[in-house]
Parts: sequence; C-alpha cells; structure tokens
Amino acid sequence: MAEASQLSVSIPSDTSQGLAVQERIISLMEHHSYSMKDIFAMRLSLEEAITNAIRHGNGGDLEKQVSVIANVSDQRLHVVVQDEGEGFDPGDVPDPTDEDHIDQPGGRGLMLMRAYLDFVEYSDGGRRITMERERNSELPIIEDDDE
Repeated sequence: MAEASQLSVSIPSDTSQGLAVQERIISLMEHHSYSMKDIFAMRLSLEEAITNAIRHGNGGDLEKQVSVIANVSDQRLHVVVQDEGEGFDPGDVPDPTDEDHIDQPGGRGLMLMRAYLDFVEYSDGGRRITMERERNSELPIIEDDDE
C-alpha cells in the first residue's frame, strides 16, 4: 500500500491555472492506480468545483485566490476547494431537472458532483466545498428510455 499523497496550493482566479491543479490531482490518482472510472468522476468534479470557485466565487478577480487541498490514498480521495468570494447557498440553486428550469443554465454541475461523488459538503457560507470519492464507487446509471 502506497503512502497517501498530498497537494496544497493557492492559485489566482485563472482557469488555466485551475486546470493545471486539476491535472496534478489526476496524476496523484494515477500514481495510486485509480481506475479510469474514478478518474473520470473526479476530473469532472474537480473541473466543476475549481471553475465555480474562480468564475462564480471570485468573479474571475485575479487578486483573489482559490486554494485547493487534496489528499489521495489508495482507498479514498479527499479534496477541499476554497474561494475568497461572497459565498452562496447551494440550496438556492434551482434543480436543473425541474421542468421550470430544464432549459436554464446553472445547477447541472452541482447535480453532477453529487451524483459522481460519495460526499459533497459546502461550508464557510458556500465558499468551501469538500469532496470525497472512495475507490471504485459506483457511477450513476443512465437508463435509455428508448428501450
């Protein structure tokens, strides 16, 4: 069993730097031999969380930082993303599957993170998201209505 890998970094509100952090975490997952299924789920969730922190949390303000802390063990990935914005209440984000909001942008990323991760929690007034995924957790099953 490999020793847990850790990453702690703060970046300006720049999506290219956010992508670089995401790829560093994916590399840690590869080092711990996570499956492509796990990597897919975390890549999607990391991109959503980091991009939301940059664009929505910090409003793209390069003077504001996004901090990312990741702990990758052989069995579990734990990531915290924190921004310096005003925060938000995730309960106020409309359900994107609701008929009144189906054609509106917003909320899909939060829904996907909740589906692909084992644990998602917002704290610090919505400025911090904690995400966890256990190795080989199930992915959501999408049923084909045409059958």
